[in-house]
Amino acid sequence: MTDRTMAIETPGLSGSSNRVVVLARRYFANLLRRVPTGSDGVARVGARQIYILPTRAGLMYGSVLMVMLLGSLNYQNNLGLLFTFFLASVGLVAMHHAWFNLLGVAVQARGGPAVFAGETATFEISLRAERQRPRHDLQIVKGRERAPPQAVPADDQRLVRLGLPAVRRGPCRIEYLTLETRHPMGLFRAWCYIATDATTLVYPRPAARAPAPERDAGDGRYPRKRPVEGLEDYLGSRGYRPGDSTRHIDWKAFARERGLLVKQFGGEEGDEIWIDWSRLSAPDPEVRLGILARQVLDAGAAGARFGLRLPGALEGLARGPAHVQRCLTRLALFGHV
Repeated sequence: MTDRTMAIETPGLSGSSNRVVVLARRYFANLLRRVPTGSDGVARVGARQIYILPTRAGLMYGSVLMVMLLGSLNYQNNLGLLFTFFLASVGLVAMHHAWFNLLGVAVQARGGPAVFAGETATFEISLRAERQRPRHDLQIVKGRERAPPQAVPADDQRLVRLGLPAVRRGPCRIEYLTLETRHPMGLFRAWCYIATDATTLVYPRPAARAPAPERDAGDGRYPRKRPVEGLEDYLGSRGYRPGDSTRHIDWKAFARERGLLVKQFGGEEGDEIWIDWSRLSAPDPEVRLGILARQVLDAGAAGARFGLRLPGALEGLARGPAHVQRCLTRLALFGHV
């Protein structure tokens, strides 16, 4: 968790108070024993990395035992004492098994495919029981998101998918996950913190609509060519005009409620499409990136040959899904070190 994230989570505090909160959280976070990731990318839970506390049901169970103990002592009821100590031993065995259920579990986390901001980023977590003992009720937790509990047979593994909201563009990294269990009786919660470097990429949120890219935009290094309408190269989109052919209507954009747009095409003698940062007037960089993302997606859907210009970065002319992903990656990483 970065300082910037911490500052966002504590609104209403002054600068000095906010810094004290940040330092306090960092101090206590450093005290936590996390399961490190080995050279093979796998984190293996050790004996000194497991925390355990009673659950609400466990506290009620202990309270009932205390009442039974006091009543048995008060009335000198040996049978009541025997039953109380028996139930206490059951609770201690349950605590031991909850701790033992996490010991030796191997965890490996990987980032999923790239998504757009506002969507759900998926991470894949592999749980493996390396020792000759099955594991039960293993659950991966990150913040408020919880994966379904898993039962892992002995010397086997299970793949868990955890979805997290992708709030902002750029690399989305999970610094640590929580692995917990309440097996076998739900009286105790045992958990550990798994360090991980799993990362996925978040593209900018595409704008609902975007102007057609300027043909032959840029600094004059690319000669202007004569456009030839009616051929195969995509030149951009514009609003529908009465009399336009229905074959050129962008039905996908219409289904997404972006209005009635018409695709413009030209031939090899027409202008090349350059999607250019400097041609947009939006003052907010994130708004600009959203417009550029929409232009990239529109050009890719039309199978056009296009390029992308950003301050300090250039993606040459090409076409195809791989080129679209390269351009979106440029937009996602823009401004990130």
